Amino acid sequence: MKGLISKVKKNSAAAEAGIQKGEYLCAVNGTELHDILDVSFAAATDRVQLTLENRQGILRTLTITKDPDEDLGLEFDSAVFDGVRCCQNHCLFCFVDQMIPGMRKQLYVRDDDYRLSFLYGNFITLTNMDEADFADILRRHLSPLYVSVHTTNPALRCSMMRNETADQLLPRLKALLDAGIEVHAQVVCCPGYNDGQELVRTYQDLRALMPALATMAVVPVGLTKNRAQLTSLRTFTQAEAAALVAMVTGWQKECRAALGKSFIYLGDEFYLLAGLPLPPEDWYDGFPQLENGIGLSRNFLCEWERAERETHLANVPDCLIPVGESAAKVLQPLLTEFNQKHGTHHQLIAVPNKFFGPLVNVTGLLTGGDILATLPAQGPVLLPAVVLNQDQLFLDDMSLATFKTKLGRPVKLIHSGGELYQALTEA
Repeated sequence: MKGLISKVKKNSAAAEAGIQKGEYLCAVNGTELHDILDVSFAAATDRVQLTLENRQGILRTLTITKDPDEDLGLEFDSAVFDGVRCCQNHCLFCFVDQMIPGMRKQLYVRDDDYRLSFLYGNFITLTNMDEADFADILRRHLSPLYVSVHTTNPALRCSMMRNETADQLLPRLKALLDAGIEVHAQVVCCPGYNDGQELVRTYQDLRALMPALATMAVVPVGLTKNRAQLTSLRTFTQAEAAALVAMVTGWQKECRAALGKSFIYLGDEFYLLAGLPLPPEDWYDGFPQLENGIGLSRNFLCEWERAERETHLANVPDCLIPVGESAAKVLQPLLTEFNQKHGTHHQLIAVPNKFFGPLVNVTGLLTGGDILATLPAQGPVLLPAVVLNQDQLFLDDMSLATFKTKLGRPVKLIHSGGELYQALTEA
């Protein structure tokens, strides 16, 4: 296996050795490489021999002397060199199955790779690995890992994931925890399947693994308009969401009293659907599953409040802020109060998601086309950065550059609540 070098950091050991972008790294100290983890482990020495291959297939070897903890300074086009381990489950709630046809191929990859879980927080099911993979996790002590549990009922898990081997969850979880691996668990909750008493069972089983098991998150199933040939599923009603919030709040109180932290956390959508206030900041215990959408709204509010205390108002033109319909519920009171206090007329634009359908209402799944179609004709735009990937593309493959050209007016990317407040107040 070999990794394509996409960047050589300036003044790094690799740069000083003359390594070039576009070369392939084939081996480190004679060790075959499967991923960037292999590179990191093999290069943790003071004398590193690298085998490289150029675009013409010509091999060369060079030796670098460095501090054992010093990074080589290489970046690669992919974290894994032997291909992403793909999911062989057929979960009845799989979001990839619901993707709109004709989009870029990366959006249809069903990754279930434990290395990407360790590196980037991707969720894995522990079903798409063999004993060698499991041993590799323990050998390299890949911690933390993020595991899609969904349910601890073995038969129900097999049924929901359509995989007869999915019933080995708890033994594998316990093996990871016994080895000192930090694990964060997730439940994608589907009404009529793994909610109600099944969720009670799952909570009790995972709660019993505390304090070794770090956290448990419950998020609602996401449904797009592209479900014609798929299992019939529905979203939660307002009453169901309110009942779930009440039940989980009780569990959180129990955990905070016994363990000093909430342990179980709900996706923001449950509170917004139920029309109930979000938990206070300290109940999120530092937001350990923020990348999973747990506590995004509360974290945004906290950043806004901190910026409000530290920022002074300047003369800023009235701006447009496009967001998902769920985020609009959280942000509109803030912006209304801001406008009233400062005499401004900034507008929050709740963008309906016509691309994926009306049941998808989070900001991160908005497309460039839907945003352009909803924005008023005038005013600079403060665009949430979460709508773009690392290549500055929207989900409909529109580039940020194209978006700006079509819009024909200033666009500023916003990464946090603090940045938004500052953008509204600083010239």
